[in-house]
Order: sequence, then C-alpha cells, then structure tokens
Amino acid sequence: MPWAESLLFLLLLFSLPIPFSHSWSFDYPSPIANINSLWTNNNATIPYSATYPDGSTIRAILVRQNPTWYSPFFACGFICTAPCNDFLFAIFSVSVGDPSNPAFNTSSMPQIMWTANRSRPVKDNASLQFKDGNLILRDFDGSLVWSTNTSDSRVVGLNLAETGNMVLFDAMGKTVWESFEHPTDTLLLGQSLRQGKRLTSDSLATNWTQGQFYLTVLDNGLYAFIEADPPQLYYQRRFNITDAIVQPNMNISSDGAKNYTTYISFLKGSLSAFVSFNNTDINLFDISLPSPSSAQFMSLENDGHLRVYRWDGTSWKPQADVLHVDLDDCAYPTVCGDYGICSEGQCSCPSRNSGDEDQFFRQLDNRQPNMGCSLAIPLSCDLTQYQQLLPLPNVMYFNLGQNWTTDEYSCKEACLKACSCKAAFFKYNNVSNGSCYLMPKLFSLMNYQPEVVGYNLSAYIKVQMLPPPPRSKQLNPLVYHVGAPIIVAVICIIILIIRRIMKRKMDDDDPFKGLAGMPTRFSYKQLREATNNFSKKLGQGGFGPVYEGKLGNVKIAVKCLRDIGHGKEEFMAEVITIGSIHHINLVRLIGYCSDKFHRLLVYEHMTNGSLDKWIFRKNPRGTLSWATRYKIILDIAKGLAYLHEECRQKIAHLDIKPGNILLDDKFNAKISDFGLAKLIDRDESHVMTKIRGTRGYLAPEWLSSTITEKADIYSFGVVVLEIVSGRKNLDNNQPEASNNLINLLQEKIKVGQVLDILDNQNEEIQLHGEEIIEVIKLAVWCLQRDCSKRPAMSQVVKVLEGKIDTETSAGYDAASKDDINFDASSPLSPAPVSAR
Repeated sequence: MPWAESLLFLLLLFSLPIPFSHSWSFDYPSPIANINSLWTNNNATIPYSATYPDGSTIRAILVRQNPTWYSPFFACGFICTAPCNDFLFAIFSVSVGDPSNPAFNTSSMPQIMWTANRSRPVKDNASLQFKDGNLILRDFDGSLVWSTNTSDSRVVGLNLAETGNMVLFDAMGKTVWESFEHPTDTLLLGQSLRQGKRLTSDSLATNWTQGQFYLTVLDNGLYAFIEADPPQLYYQRRFNITDAIVQPNMNISSDGAKNYTTYISFLKGSLSAFVSFNNTDINLFDISLPSPSSAQFMSLENDGHLRVYRWDGTSWKPQADVLHVDLDDCAYPTVCGDYGICSEGQCSCPSRNSGDEDQFFRQLDNRQPNMGCSLAIPLSCDLTQYQQLLPLPNVMYFNLGQNWTTDEYSCKEACLKACSCKAAFFKYNNVSNGSCYLMPKLFSLMNYQPEVVGYNLSAYIKVQMLPPPPRSKQLNPLVYHVGAPIIVAVICIIILIIRRIMKRKMDDDDPFKGLAGMPTRFSYKQLREATNNFSKKLGQGGFGPVYEGKLGNVKIAVKCLRDIGHGKEEFMAEVITIGSIHHINLVRLIGYCSDKFHRLLVYEHMTNGSLDKWIFRKNPRGTLSWATRYKIILDIAKGLAYLHEECRQKIAHLDIKPGNILLDDKFNAKISDFGLAKLIDRDESHVMTKIRGTRGYLAPEWLSSTITEKADIYSFGVVVLEIVSGRKNLDNNQPEASNNLINLLQEKIKVGQVLDILDNQNEEIQLHGEEIIEVIKLAVWCLQRDCSKRPAMSQVVKVLEGKIDTETSAGYDAASKDDINFDASSPLSPAPVSAR
C-alpha cells in the first residue's frame, strides 16, 4: 500500500482499544491482518491448528486472545467435523490452556458463532484471500464460494474483535464491513438483528447445513417461522409502533410512520427490541435474562428454540430459553415430529380411540415417540374417493394461518376435495358458522382445554383407506360341484368380451388417433408398473401429481391429470403442442396414456427438479452461482425464441414461471407444462382467450383477453428478476413496502440503488454487479406495459450471448430508450414497468 496509508494503518493498529499484552503473542496468530494476505486451507500453511478427539479439526487464521485466560478465545479460520471432508470458513470460540500452556485445549469442543459458506463447504487447499479491500473465499479448484463484496480501496485491514465480530476497516478505523451485520444462527453479546435480517437454524446439532427454522424482525415485532409452503409462524412478539411515534422530542417528519428501523439487540441480561427514529432509540420490549460475568451467546437451534449459553470455565452450558417466556414445550412445531400430538411434554400418535391407534398411524420409532408418526397408508391423489377425515377431540395446531368463514361441513368437504390438504381445523364463531383452516403441511399438534383457551376447535386429519375387497358368497356344495364349471366358463367368456370392448373403447377414446408425429401411447398398466404403483412422488403440478418411474434403464416423470373431465383441454394442448416439436430447452414428451379413466403424460426425467426450489430457498443442496443463473436465463430465452419464431405456428406458452422451468443434472434449463399453451397462426396478430396463467406473471394485456406471444416475454422479465433477486415477485412474507418486486425495482431505479434487489443471502452474486445491471436492463425492457415495446425473444437471446446490447438494439432504441435511462453515474432511472 502507499506509504501514507501504511503509516495510518500502523497508527490505527497501536490505537485500537485492545489489551496489548493479551492481543499479541508468539504462541497465537495476530487478530489483525493486512491487505494482500493469502491463507490456504492445509496444515502446512496454517500452523495454528488442532484436532479434537472425535476427529473435528480447526485451522485458525486470526485469534483474539481473551484478557482472562479462563474464558474462551475467538478465532476465525477453517473448521470441519469428522471425517473432515468439508470445511467451513467460520468464526468460532476455542478453549485454551493456562498461561503456562497456551495451546488450544482439545478437551473442550469449538463452538461455531458465524459461518460464511454454510450452504457451500470447501475442501482441503481452499483459499482465503484479503485483496483490494475484499475478503474472498475460493474452493481448491479456484471457484468462487463467498466474498464480502466490498472491493473498496479504502479498506486497509481485517480485525477480529474481542466481541467475536470480524471487521474490515479503513485507514480512519471506520467499519466498512462486519460479520455482525450478516448473522447465521447466532447472536453474540452486543450484536443486533436488524429488520429484514434472519437467524436461520442449523439442520442438525452435528450438521452445519441450513435448517428449517428462522427468526426475523419485521417492522412491528419479532417473528419465528418454520419453513413450509408457505412458511408457518410459531412465535411472535408484537409491539405498537404508533405508541412510539407520539413520544415527545422525536423530531419526526410528516411521514414519520415510515421513517424508522426496527431491531433487537442481545445485551448482557436482556434481549431488547428497539425502534430507531433519527438515531434516537425507543425500547419497545425487554426480555430479562440471567447476566453472568462470563461470556454469552444466543443461538436459534434445530428444534426451534432460541437458547442463551454461558461459559462455565470449561464448556458452554445452556442458561435460558428466550422464546419460553411466551411458549410452552408443546408449542414448538417439531416437538413431537410430523403428526405427533404433544400433551404435557409427552408425544403420541393420532387415533380415533385407544383401540384404533395402529389402523391409521404408526410411530416412526417406538423408543423415541418425539420422532413423530407416519400414516399407515400414504395419502394418494389417485384414491381420493377412499379418503376420510379422522376427528381428533381437543387437539389444536401451533398456527392455523389463513382462514375463511363457512360452516363445518363445507370446511371438511373442501379438505377432502383438495389433494394438498392434510388436515382441516374449524373454529366456531357461532352456532351456524366459523373459521375454516386447511393445512397443506402438518408438523406437531397439541392437546388443549377449551375452557382454558376460551373457544372450541374441531380438528380433522385426512387418512387414506384401501378400496374394499370384492364381496364373496358361500356356495351350496351341490351348486359348487355342478354349476361351478359352467359359471367359470361364462365368466371367462364375459371377461374376453369386456376386454375386447374396452380395447375398442380405448382406441376410440384416443384423441390423437391418426395424427402424425405423436409420441408413444402407453397403457395405464405399463405406467403403473414403470412407476412401481406411483410410489415415488416428485412434486405437485397445477393439474396433478408427478411421479418418478423407469422404462428399461431410462428414468421418466409421469404426470397424472387429476380431473380427466375438466383437464381434457389442457391434456390435448400439451400433447399437440410439444408432441411433435423438439428443442434442447424444451422438456421432451416421451409419451402419453389416454383412456376412459386415465390421462397421463410421460416426460424425460429432470434430475434437479424445478427452478423455484433453487432460487426461493427450498433446496438444501445449496444456492446457484451467478454463472449458473445466467445460463438458466439464456436457456429459457432460447426455448421461448424457438416456440415464438421457429415453429410452423407460433406457440404462446402463457404460464412461464420458475415452477415450470426444470433443470437437468448439469443445470440445463428446459421449459415444461404446456397445458395452457395457445397456437397462433403466422398470419394472426393475436388471439382471444380467457385469462390463464399464474398471478404475478400475467402481462397487463390479459385485462383485454387479447394475447400475443409477447405475454410470455413479460413473464420472462418477471422470472429474470426473480432469478437475480432470489425472491418471488409477489411475496407476502416481505415487509409491506417491498412485497411486490417490480414496484420495489421501480423505487430502487429512482434512487439509483438497483443492486439492492440482489439475492442478499448469496454474496457471490453480488460480485457481478455490472453484468447483473445489464441483465436487469434486459428484464425491464421485457416488462414494458405496451407489448409492442417488448423485444422479440431472438433479440433477447442475442443480448444474452453478447452479439448485441440493449443500447445499440434498434427495437430498444425506438421503443424504450426514452423510458429507460442507464448511465455510469446513475445505473438506473425510472421506467414505466408494469406490475399487476
């Protein structure tokens, strides 16, 4: 660095408020690093390592020695659990010996406080580099895993503070980036959880992958959820912002109701919530905690509890359960596993009565009732006529979610008719009606006493019955000996006649008979055998479930249309549309089944499932890199360009969304689900059709029902923004001001902060700001209210391939450039983007 900056760095170094005798030692690495430092994850280049009795290993890069030797030290570096195939870059506490033996004490396990790469561990010889103001983690093959995304020339040093906070600072000692602002599952003393940020649990106590519980601060309180679709709330502590606004001496503007930030802080002795107005804090609630003299941390754990731990001199011990202030043991979503009923801390399975327990449910592990229960007969959408609702007296759920007013009979019928419904709850408002709640995902239930809670609730769980066996009658012996041969012969003749009639009927029922180029037709029996009686469900589409199967050595996916009467139009549209076309970015239709009772579609199997599971945080295997996301965007564009411009008739898909984009084993993207597609002749400028598609992806012209292929281009623009941001266009789990992604983008365009919409949980993406801005430009071009201003998909492909850019494209210049202005000083400015 230049000599002046070096001098400032040294002056800062010696002015830091660190007890010098405890911060520098020949026995431990420094807690501060200079820029242009490089560490490689191996014992040869990181000598400060330790291996624990279970095989876990730490390799410390920075160590902050504690002023009191009997308290744990903080360190940052690489850490792994046995058998140590994967490493995290993390901040962790380590125990040390006494001053005469200052080595790491391996009798006390390290405790992780923060991780950079929880969703993507690295291998031996991965590297951490502090260069150009940026801290960058790369795997052994050089691939980018994580970064602070600072790239700030002002950054001169990296510091691990006594609080456990890892800080990048400039020459004046000012913080540029800190780990405290990017929490994982833990809060350290003095750390705050700000509005919109999350604590997310680990999945298991010995597994550091991201779990299913998360705690977040919204503008009106502290909330805890368990991941589901949609997430289910199990804890809330709300406060009234209005009461805070009218406090005196606040100096708030006329729109002061929006001019505040909310956060909670973990302090010794309390967990306090604050609302901040112009740097003035008001404490809205304060949960008292024991305040020991030793160190503390707070962790959201894999059972949904928020626990405080303290250091007892040798190890971390639980001290307090924060949410227990408002929740009892039975109110946690996984306390008794799926379907388990919690009563005074004891777990049991649902039953009609004590004698019928094994008829419907079985415990997963008889020795561990808290593991939960499973249905004795799994629910099947193909056998809904044999499903019934099992009433459970005095049983309730931790959160019932959305509801509507109806009568109890209608509530139960709605659940029986909805394949996704697992249980129905009915809360009485008066004698004739009440509130109905349908649950698509069921975690633990709990017993309750109506006289205590003050209301009555009826609970019903859906169970599967087997079809009844055919009835048999006892035959008279004489009839048996004389008439049996005749009866058998008659039955055989009848069966042969019925088979011939059914075969003719099936041939007549084939809507594609005589059409050239159609895919293979399968019998229902063939597909039932190929899917092992539809035993492995891959997912649930808009028209029915999808099952995994195998034809020979080829994996397939079989979609079963639930309602063959109402679904016939969609079935025929799908087969006719993609049965005779082939493109690398369209899911291949292998065949179909069509008879009087069944309509099924057979596709190629896509190993990595649908795109929504990867970009909306539903996939435990990790997140997508920017390079992969860019390739997916290009693949979708190529598939749509083929449909719109290269087929004999233009094909408008009309339901482009992440759930209809499937990924193969190499993350090649393919468009699927053509049930709503429309064919448009080349001489037709548009078609008239009823509204079809998915809310959040519909183009404005749907209001007139006059549609062209440009409706797909609008939907494509929405999908591009969702891929970049990692969130849905319409997301009610977001704060009200930002629950519409397109409106949020418009606001960010006005203030030149477009990159604020990026996926903030994937910091690798944030390293590609310039390229992402170009992609957002392209998305905005596709989102024009006037469909004539949107580009053709062939233009989109050329932009993404770098053959043209939006600035030089004739269509963009003529149609949109006056509306959208991009320049170097202000990346984005207002555009008339439409959102419905």
